[in-house]
Amino acid sequence: MNAHLARRAFSGRRILVGVCGGIAAYKLAALVSELTAAGAEVRVAMTPEATRFVGPLTFEALSGNPVACDLLGPQTGVSPRGGEMHIALSDWPEAILIAPATANFIAKLRAGLADEVVSATVLASAAPLVVAPAMHARMWQQDATRENVDVLRERGVSVVGPVEGRLASGEVGPGRLAPEDEILRALREALPGRRDLAGLTVLVSAGGTRESIDPVRFVSNRSSGRMGHAVAAAAEARGARVVLVTTSSLPEPAGVEVRHVESAAEMAEALQAELPSADVVVMAAAVADHRPARVSDVKLRKGELPAALELTENPDLLEGLRRGPGQRRLVRVGFAAETHDVIQHALEKLLAKDLDVIVANDVSDPSIGMGSPDNAVTILQRGGERTEVARAPKEDIADAVLDAALAVGRERQADAG
Repeated sequence: MNAHLARRAFSGRRILVGVCGGIAAYKLAALVSELTAAGAEVRVAMTPEATRFVGPLTFEALSGNPVACDLLGPQTGVSPRGGEMHIALSDWPEAILIAPATANFIAKLRAGLADEVVSATVLASAAPLVVAPAMHARMWQQDATRENVDVLRERGVSVVGPVEGRLASGEVGPGRLAPEDEILRALREALPGRRDLAGLTVLVSAGGTRESIDPVRFVSNRSSGRMGHAVAAAAEARGARVVLVTTSSLPEPAGVEVRHVESAAEMAEALQAELPSADVVVMAAAVADHRPARVSDVKLRKGELPAALELTENPDLLEGLRRGPGQRRLVRVGFAAETHDVIQHALEKLLAKDLDVIVANDVSDPSIGMGSPDNAVTILQRGGERTEVARAPKEDIADAVLDAALAVGRERQADAG
């Protein structure tokens, strides 16, 4: 999971990790470390079987908290508020993760058994529950196991995995613990908190377009796509369905639908195809204003390259993303990358293109903006609101942009009804 997203999702959150007795228990050490590094307060409870795979001291060192592994044993430092260990533990977390959830533990959850500290704590808790199964493929495929899992899902339990792969037995099949990113994403979604874009579709463009001269050479710009990818990832983290149209080779944000394009024409086609379902459009891409008038089908040799490159104008993609029938509530967000008179130029673009929000940034400073992990922007709304965002990671800028778009959407919704 992206480090900035992890910090925003888990910082200050209380998470109980219940570790069960499977070979994949060792993988929970890295996950607990990741959660702790992201600022979460993590407590760990272990079944007796789990302690035969990984020692409690490992999780105590990684979480910074004592580990509960004996329902009737000493409670010093384990029970956050004193009293019965499993009751105190059950009241404490904002979410509970059980992993690797064995077939036996899943059966206990379904039946409501409470014969050790992890199952007793879960049974006593009202916190959202995420279960990540891991077992041999034949155990996972048994009717009894699948029925138990279906019942848990019906009760509102989030089940993530297992995935196909090589098992401890050496066989290959479904039963491996889900990847860490998938487990963290499920845990993030289970946590109570900001899901303020749930039910909305956010369409985002990213990267600098490439306009071909021949099969090898092209005209482009310095945009890396980081800002658009950050907006897409932040919108997905806040519950939106996100479609990202990008020219960038950056890693695809988890949970985001990605459309890879290269030229301005390809980007325009992809955006237009997704526009009817969009509630918010964030045009973070740096689209080339011009393209070569003639494109060679074969690589031009050095002596064949023209001394002057004849250009023709590309269509204005943002201008083309107008509200169509039934899209009166569509929120349109643009970016203005300028080197001088930044605010004035941004305001002119805001009005000329009938935008709701424009994000102005000074790209004359090479330490921010294009190609940099950081940015510093001024967010201008059509109604006159103005937000200054000092230098910060683009992931934080993305949230500020989405806040502005959401404010416009809510105001438009209130006016409409």
